[in-house]
Amino acid sequence: MASLNPPVCNFGQPAADFNLIGTDGKRYSLANSAGKNGLLVMFICNHCPYVKAIKTRLVADCRDLLKYGIKTIAIQSNDTENYPEDSYERMIEEAKMYDFPFPYMLDETQEVATAYGAVCTPDFFGFNANLELQYRGRFDAAGRGEPPVDNPRDLFNAMKLIGENGKGPSQQIASIGCSIKWFAEESI
Repeated sequence: MASLNPPVCNFGQPAADFNLIGTDGKRYSLANSAGKNGLLVMFICNHCPYVKAIKTRLVADCRDLLKYGIKTIAIQSNDTENYPEDSYERMIEEAKMYDFPFPYMLDETQEVATAYGAVCTPDFFGFNANLELQYRGRFDAAGRGEPPVDNPRDLFNAMKLIGENGKGPSQQIASIGCSIKWFAEESI
């Protein structure tokens, strides 16, 4: 399992559109997903230990962000044939088990992950009300470990700031996670 860090935030980059099915059977696009003050786009999956380590805190923070007019979506882009734990059926179970306060969608063609430039799980893209990228950093300092008592809420604080003034923090620490499991290239 390769651990990767995404690149630094490309401030102002516009959000890419999508049309994906969620675990609730509904289709989601950029237009029906954004909150009045912003949108958090997360690339996550079921099997990644980095995602598993933060999932309970992540769900709580996304629920709290709703109070600030920030909506969240989660996208699973891994190859589900070689990583069956990330299958659509298992995504449905995961969303129910953790009572996700956001749509959890399958990117079965990996086109959305490619459009966003996602490289790992978790990979966070924080957009302002104009859907301009303002955050591409980590969830918090704990990584896969147990969070310390004074653990800063990097993602939550950045998104709250974006919701309040439309700008993300100038200093951001890259996320770390498992590489997205891209489809194997077929030989010609």
